[in-house]
Amino acid sequence: MSNPLIINCALTGMVPTKNDTPFVPVTPAEIIADAVRCYEAGGSIFHLHSRLTDQSPAWEKESYIEMISGIRSAIADPDIIICTTTSGRVHNTLPCRSDVLNLTGSVKPDMASLTLGSMNFPKQASVNSPDMIQGLAKVMLEKGIKPELEAFDIGMVEYSHYLIRKGFLSGDRPYINLLLGSLGTLSASTRNLAAIVDALPDGAVWAATGIGQFQFPVQKLAIAMGGHVRVGLEDGIYMDAGKSQLATNPMMVERVVRVAAAMERPIASPTDVRAMLGLKLNSAAQFPRELAISA
Repeated sequence: MSNPLIINCALTGMVPTKNDTPFVPVTPAEIIADAVRCYEAGGSIFHLHSRLTDQSPAWEKESYIEMISGIRSAIADPDIIICTTTSGRVHNTLPCRSDVLNLTGSVKPDMASLTLGSMNFPKQASVNSPDMIQGLAKVMLEKGIKPELEAFDIGMVEYSHYLIRKGFLSGDRPYINLLLGSLGTLSASTRNLAAIVDALPDGAVWAATGIGQFQFPVQKLAIAMGGHVRVGLEDGIYMDAGKSQLATNPMMVERVVRVAAAMERPIASPTDVRAMLGLKLNSAAQFPRELAISA
């Protein structure tokens, strides 16, 4: 239980808009501001989605430049971890989904999401074919970007073993988010979380959250089990199951920090997280406060 807690902040996602909650950050300036507040509260990984001016998802790498450079300029800690999405829920071709992986220099992401299988969300399917998963994994391996694996079911975790065995993924401390409670995938129960954790590859570093009303219950379980957490408006916009209080990203981080304190778990700094995940340390010289942007 002394294992420092990694807090992964999923700030925006692809679904929530200002019509759903005024607190979801959708512009680069809003996302940067939320990232700063979440870092100050205890966040270390920032899982980013880019939006167009109409709030719909963007895939173009250029749409990430202002956001990433702004976060790295605004936060003094050079070891913060930037993770970009490669989701295919809207644009499901390899060139679109991998475009953000082509960013270089000061805006190159440290990590990128990689969903390990296809599934049904409540209102649409998310199709991740074997060729797509392996293609994205290959690009990440070539670019030196660590996958942020995402699993919504035990079968997805089992598939990670195959990908490691075949060389598509590194077996060195794979990082995996376990997302429970989405309609059509593994439900959010203590038994299910224990089972999916038991199926993880050796040496895996895992984090968990629930979708919607299950977000905080699963986070509490993960903290108690020695795992880590993912938090943010991507996965749920309310603070409570009764949907009486809209959440903000910093509020969600602060709540997790309070639970961790009660359980006597320290919060991992970005430098701690890099050591835990096998990511190289950055230097102030590499990411100075005034960034020269390259892409």
